[in-house]
Amino acid sequence: MSDGSAASAGPLDVRRVMAALPHRYPLLLVDRVESLEPDKSIVAIKAVTINEGFFQGHFPGRPIMPGVLIVEALAQAAGVLAVESLGLANSGKLVYFMAIDNAKFRAPVEPGVLLRLEVEFVQTRARVCKFVGRASVDGKLAAEASFTAMIADPPGD
Repeated sequence: MSDGSAASAGPLDVRRVMAALPHRYPLLLVDRVESLEPDKSIVAIKAVTINEGFFQGHFPGRPIMPGVLIVEALAQAAGVLAVESLGLANSGKLVYFMAIDNAKFRAPVEPGVLLRLEVEFVQTRARVCKFVGRASVDGKLAAEASFTAMIADPPGD
């Protein structure tokens, strides 16, 4: 973790998000970071548009963002939090899911909304981090989950 001297950051644009994450279109699910408090929490945004490829099949006539992608968006926000907290941007380090617990889906996420992703550190040990995350639309809880991730070296290292 950082030495505690880092101040809150934000907003971070998509270029800064891409420096922290290896994900790219169509699987980059964090568009911007509104605030980030190293070692503590992050608030990020995913703009959900009808142009997303998954809406073609999920579901025709009633487009709903798949729950697994909402959890993935939370995990990506957690990845930005971990990488920024540990000073690993542009290092090539990866943040891998190890476990997802207590995932609950409360309301559908439809095109045309801003999905607010709030993630907090729960615990950190060496290269393993635990998080809790909540996704909401206009203040209404859409999904929540606890998850564990591991910081890993890039392939081939």
